[in-house]
Amino acid sequence: MKKLDLYLTRQFLVTLLLTLTGFVCVILVVDLIENLDRFIDNAIPARITLKYYIYAIPWFLNIGLPMSMLISTVFSIGLMAKRNELTAMKATGISLYRIALPITVIGLIVSFISFELDNTWVSKGNAVRYNIEREYMKRRSRVKHQTDLRNVFLQKNEKTHIFIGRYRSDTTIGRTITAIALEEEGIVSQRMDARGIAWQDSLETWLVTDFSIRQFTPTGEVENITMSRGDTLLPLNFTPEDITQQSKTPDEMSFADLTVRINQLKENGVDTTKWEVDRLFKVSFAFTNLIIVLFGLPLVVIKPKGGLSFGAGMGIFVIFIYYAFIKFGMSMGYKAIMPPLMSAWMGNVVFSIGGVLLLVFTRK
Repeated sequence: MKKLDLYLTRQFLVTLLLTLTGFVCVILVVDLIENLDRFIDNAIPARITLKYYIYAIPWFLNIGLPMSMLISTVFSIGLMAKRNELTAMKATGISLYRIALPITVIGLIVSFISFELDNTWVSKGNAVRYNIEREYMKRRSRVKHQTDLRNVFLQKNEKTHIFIGRYRSDTTIGRTITAIALEEEGIVSQRMDARGIAWQDSLETWLVTDFSIRQFTPTGEVENITMSRGDTLLPLNFTPEDITQQSKTPDEMSFADLTVRINQLKENGVDTTKWEVDRLFKVSFAFTNLIIVLFGLPLVVIKPKGGLSFGAGMGIFVIFIYYAFIKFGMSMGYKAIMPPLMSAWMGNVVFSIGGVLLLVFTRK
């Protein structure tokens, strides 16, 4: 049986490698054609374009994996059925469950690899690509240039925590500011609250309006209070560039980064529904690779004659329906119609049940 497992695994992995390479090349060419006018209109140098697509490869790999897993499952099992190898295995008492075991294990392993890929290389690559778009693509960029930022959180030197309720990056003006200074043991030593701030470019400092500064003793008692109702120049230990760096999208953040951001937002009473859906989707999308395998296996053997073409056609149809379920669930989660966990995993649960039922009722 070890020889059978090796045979199935080798055939599946070779098909997966070839298919994934083909999908990545197709996606890269299609994306380049789609963005070519943007690169030309913005006169982006060739080296920047090359850097853009080098960092896009992890994302292309991640989105191409589910379809590649489906095609590999259909063709590896379908070719065995076409060569009557599947019939010979069944004649010797080997069930479809036993044949599916090594491929299902590969699907599970690929799901974990996909999760790690998304939370390391994909998020870092997306951050680089989006920064290129923000810096170089002033015209027709797919990444929105955010000028009105809300609920911005900054951390400087691990001891200074800053919250800005609203900030305009085009005018460098902020409203509702709170800055807290911590000691080594996490004890608050100073807190500043201000109604507004405005960056003075010539002086490279902030003009603070209507502020109060409270200094605390190690026991938490107020030691000193400084208040001003006018405008005062104050060094606040951060710059406008530090603020704009906080406008990252969930695609640019890993699961751990999203968890930290969600905790920060919750501590300040901000609604985190959309962020939670995006965080949970990072896990659910990774397991698409396993679910696709569960669906692909029975689709090949459910129709003895023409199983390969039938399985490929039905598999592609199923994966598009599956993606539609995923998008529908996420939209329901964004609008708070469904809980974040249900919205992120709805497609996975429905299609997992469907794949298992197909496998159960297929002739073994």
